Amino acid sequence: MMDEFLQRCRAILGEAYVLTTDADKAPYLTDWRGRFTGKALAVLRPGSVEQVAQLVQACAQWRVPLVPQGGRTGLVLGSVPDASGAEVVLSLARLNTIRKIDPANRTMTVDAGCILQQIQEAAAAEGCLFPLSLAAEGSCSIGGNLSTNAGGTAVLRYGNTRELCLGLEVVTPQGEIWSGLRGLRKDNTGYDLRDLFIGAEGTLGIITGAVLKLYPQPKAAITALAALESPAHALQLLTLMQDHCGASLTGFELMSQFCMKLVQHHFPQLPKPFADLGAHAQYVLLELSSSESTEHAVQLLENGMGAAIDRGIVADAVVAASEAQSAGLWQLREHIPLAQQAAGKNIKHDISLPVSSIPAFITATEPLLQQAFPGCQLVCFGHLGDGNLHFNVAPPDGVAHEDFIANQTAVNQVVHDSVDAFGGSISAEHGIGALKRDELARRKSPIELNMMRAIKAALDPLGIMNPGKVL
Repeated sequence: MMDEFLQRCRAILGEAYVLTTDADKAPYLTDWRGRFTGKALAVLRPGSVEQVAQLVQACAQWRVPLVPQGGRTGLVLGSVPDASGAEVVLSLARLNTIRKIDPANRTMTVDAGCILQQIQEAAAAEGCLFPLSLAAEGSCSIGGNLSTNAGGTAVLRYGNTRELCLGLEVVTPQGEIWSGLRGLRKDNTGYDLRDLFIGAEGTLGIITGAVLKLYPQPKAAITALAALESPAHALQLLTLMQDHCGASLTGFELMSQFCMKLVQHHFPQLPKPFADLGAHAQYVLLELSSSESTEHAVQLLENGMGAAIDRGIVADAVVAASEAQSAGLWQLREHIPLAQQAAGKNIKHDISLPVSSIPAFITATEPLLQQAFPGCQLVCFGHLGDGNLHFNVAPPDGVAHEDFIANQTAVNQVVHDSVDAFGGSISAEHGIGALKRDELARRKSPIELNMMRAIKAALDPLGIMNPGKVL
């Protein structure tokens, strides 16, 4: 049976694009964090949407479950196969063409396998901006960004990936191609099918193309790093800067003292904006962009930061005087996940909360963790402007990482119980995948879960689309 299936796949793709040896499959089977390695019957690498459709038809005929895969940068085991060896990985890496750019309509139509940085650069070449930006932008694909509804550093101004997409092309679980590649900002003609597939992590269909929103390139951007004494001061600074700067405030990132020390320990070549990182408990990296001029951006920043210093909200601040200095400050933020990886394994949480609740959440939750796991180290950073925290827990000094990871379920319960108490969500931008599937079942209401299962059953009655993920 499976030999017949693989022969059909080879007929569709050609021998070179059906990978079945252990060595050829290996790069596609392990998640980015190295926490899990699955098995696969084969890795399939289509080069066109039509080939994707034919492969899905074959999977449906032979009842072979499939796992769509993009840039392999996910953090919740959503794009790797399970341990059964019965699934195939369907890599979209070869679907990497930018199909069309329409500067007048401010849209770009792309294949799902396009790397995010490739899209950013293509937009810039046309004098436009595609504002989605995150640490993995050099390797993550837009299909994965859409499938997880990725966030990033510019959500405060531009929204999540969902808000940056106008239309989709999707291969359904029956192997049909739905072309919804309409560059319309208003289309009130029934159910919004696009939003079903965005954030569905490949469980309802395979995104193969998208129409993305573009924006005018800002005339100027300016970056500053502020030192503060508490998350409460950071919230006060956010409110003040929003009042002073409005939509010009495009980024507002919170980083704890421990995060900054971690980065400088593992990446000593990066800038050292303050002589003594131990002098302040929290840091905020903020960015302003202006459609007018550099002078306008500088004036907005000076007015806002001046008011914050006068009110005792900000203890110290540095302002980037060049693009190179701005890039250096952003590197401090973007290297936090890399520094965590270099330090060893930790227990990650991608949570969202009402922005107003974040200081109280941090103040309440850290003592609970210390009480349950004395000496644990909190790596707390994230997009304060949109309420998204990466609230990660590292082992105490001297405790083996593997030993501490054994506490993951108990640590998750402490953190997620506190998230529930503050009206938050256990996944802000990473998705659910397999890692958070059981936790979602405990946290979602039965009504929500039943509606989700009904949608899954209606669109994927054979259950072949990324099984075991989300639900």
